Amino acid sequence: MIVLMVLGALLVLALLTLVHWYLWRRLVRDVSAPGGLWRRAGTVLAVLLPLLSVGALIGGKAFPMAVERWFAWPGYLWLPVLLYLLIALGLGELLRPLLLRLPTRRAVPAGAAVKTPDAADAADAAEGAEAPEAPEVAEAAPAPEGDGPSRPVAPSPERRLFVARAVAIGASGAAAAVVGTGTYGVLRGPRLKQVTVPLAKLPARAHGYRIAVVSDIHLGPILGRAHTQRIVDTINAAQPDLITIVGDLVDGTVPELGRDAEPLAQLRARDGAYFVTGNHEYISGAAPWVDFVRELGVHPLRNARVELDGFDLAGVNDIAGTREGDGPDFGRALGDRDPARTAVLLSHQPVTIHDAVRHGVDLQLSGHTHGGQLWPGNLIAKLPNPTVAGLERYGDTQLYVTRGAGAWGPPVRVGAPSDITIVTLASLRA
Repeated sequence: MIVLMVLGALLVLALLTLVHWYLWRRLVRDVSAPGGLWRRAGTVLAVLLPLLSVGALIGGKAFPMAVERWFAWPGYLWLPVLLYLLIALGLGELLRPLLLRLPTRRAVPAGAAVKTPDAADAADAAEGAEAPEAPEVAEAAPAPEGDGPSRPVAPSPERRLFVARAVAIGASGAAAAVVGTGTYGVLRGPRLKQVTVPLAKLPARAHGYRIAVVSDIHLGPILGRAHTQRIVDTINAAQPDLITIVGDLVDGTVPELGRDAEPLAQLRARDGAYFVTGNHEYISGAAPWVDFVRELGVHPLRNARVELDGFDLAGVNDIAGTREGDGPDFGRALGDRDPARTAVLLSHQPVTIHDAVRHGVDLQLSGHTHGGQLWPGNLIAKLPNPTVAGLERYGDTQLYVTRGAGAWGPPVRVGAPSDITIVTLASLRA
């Protein structure tokens, strides 16, 4: 096992080295003179930035939160910049041959007289002037026998430098624009999304019941108390009947992040707020966080169920708790309930939908996927998850997956905007 881990680490290191060598070649070596300021600065960045990213990724295990924050911003932000630089430069490799072959304007020999059309017309119109005879055109000399077709002229060094700089600037600008927009979207805070879910067994009196679904807040070295406050204000402004926090609240311990989570005590809804654990709670210490959110007035559902007016609300622990003997127990949460009542289940990971179907759940609310967070991550997220984002049906059970309200690692989202969803339950009997 240790040998495999070492081999895996060496493979990742080799890949990172290769990728950054390619970036250094295209963005530094090909566009600058040896010994120049940009050559020296770019070389330093090509070494420093991946080290900061590694520091950010392992910082939570190796350093206290106060130190980790120094690595987090530059280290995590470099990862999406790296991704979109590679994509943009890949497109640039396709364009590079075309740009090199573009025709250039021929230079006029120094001292040569150039007769413009206007000057020619004026001369022809002068008094006593006669139109000049058309000059004889000399026939092109035939190519010597045995010579093959002419070869294209190789681009000049000046043209190669111009194209290299154009591709580098274009790729860098595109990556910066994409990452900048994605960062603004996360720091601005999630937007409200409205979804209506019809449920066959829901009684008419519960028609129009509104559940706020928020997941993947990911408080940590980057997203803190202000982020929590924005989420709380957005939810309270929507005035839902019920609030559900579907896991991955934090990336750190209670002593490190308890203050950042305190605004959750301000959540207001007629039927209260409920919480289930996500996989990141088990990395950060699930039991202390369960106790802490309870102190804030948010009710943990640990393989448990409550009966609300019109439906049952159940919650199961995350799958990650299994290795600690604290995993999901669907029988305990759903086994002895009245099957005639509508059941809404809170479960962090969408993969539990098959257990939900077997236990007669009508609606499962999940998160975990972030909608892929960074395109084309949505394509990768489809591999382990039955649903990446949105509402889908599995037999008699419907599954809704929110993209989440925060971001893990890089505070950046591309093609997967953060959201808080207001799920409105609709009765077919209304």
